Amino acid sequence: MSDRDAAFEAYFTARSGAMRSTAYLLCGDWHRAEDLVQQTFTKIYLVWRRIERREAMDSYTRQTLVRTFLSERRRGWFRHEAVGSPPSDRAAPSADFAEERLVLLEALVKVPPRQRAVLVLRYWEDQSVEQTATLLDCSNGNVKSQAARGLATLRGLLEEERVR
Repeated sequence: MSDRDAAFEAYFTARSGAMRSTAYLLCGDWHRAEDLVQQTFTKIYLVWRRIERREAMDSYTRQTLVRTFLSERRRGWFRHEAVGSPPSDRAAPSADFAEERLVLLEALVKVPPRQRAVLVLRYWEDQSVEQTATLLDCSNGNVKSQAARGLATLRGLLEEERVR
């Protein structure tokens, strides 16, 4: 195994789990999240030797993941997905929050993809407005408006669920 392959393998091992969680929040399906992560890391492997700034890899990987998700949605490969249960290899959340978490995840899947990407990056990945704008290749104002719209949509969906 070459040094290049060993470095990539170490990076994949360290970060694939976190990227899978982010992908799940974007698409709402664990199997599809794994596909997105696989596509993302395949793209990264293909350019691995040209990447010089390894300290910025998380940002680059996150950007590739989000763009892969959005690109897939634009091409019309969209299928309606129901939010599934988390895989068995993860610890179950406490019973007090399990139902609320499922309701939130179901609502998040219904938020339009671009708004969902902004919400996941800003509030799950804890990225700044500027970092999110860089990742999505848009302006800071666009990130702010997408976040506001996404939060409003999410609040509306959660309110509908609460009323039921």
